[in-house]
Amino acid sequence: MPGFFFSHNNMTELNGKEDCKLAKGKVHKKKQKAFGADLKSYLKCMVPHIESGIKTSSSRNFMLSAEEVIQWSQSLEKLLASQSGQGVFREFLKSEFSEENIEFWLACEDYKKTKSDHLHGKAERIYEEFVQSDAIKQINIDYQMREATAKKAQDPTHTSFDEAQKTVYILMERDSYPRFLKSKSYLNLLNQLQTNNSK
Repeated sequence: MPGFFFSHNNMTELNGKEDCKLAKGKVHKKKQKAFGADLKSYLKCMVPHIESGIKTSSSRNFMLSAEEVIQWSQSLEKLLASQSGQGVFREFLKSEFSEENIEFWLACEDYKKTKSDHLHGKAERIYEEFVQSDAIKQINIDYQMREATAKKAQDPTHTSFDEAQKTVYILMERDSYPRFLKSKSYLNLLNQLQTNNSK
């Protein structure tokens, strides 16, 4: 393979530029490797979550009991009142490509606690993200409700999204929630906790 020959002066100039490019390349590669490692560890973490809801043995944030998980089957309200329940239900909805419902419901819950001077900004964000007809995470509400919610969001109060939130809640309660209770993620989680308790 032919070699390249440079005069000494050109070589030092080239080395400076090349070193800079190399250094940038190394940093870029390091970032890619770090991202890859992070992604790998995240996926390793998530595999048991996806397969069986949430594995309590690997979860450090909270300890679930079989009693709490059994309570989730009493009502959607009890499921959503539990932080852990929200997480497991959200994973289930992701598997059904309908996580926008719980995300909207949670955004509305947060919105109700917002200070009055921040209502306008939050109302706009919720409207753009979930309500408008070309929203990325568009919720399933009819045209009339979409229009009514749009008007309320323009002059926001703490109740601007109440009707839409109620509709989405009923949709989850009648549709997704019964399927969740029959799902592998819920039944495996419950079974695992009951097995752990009997040991």
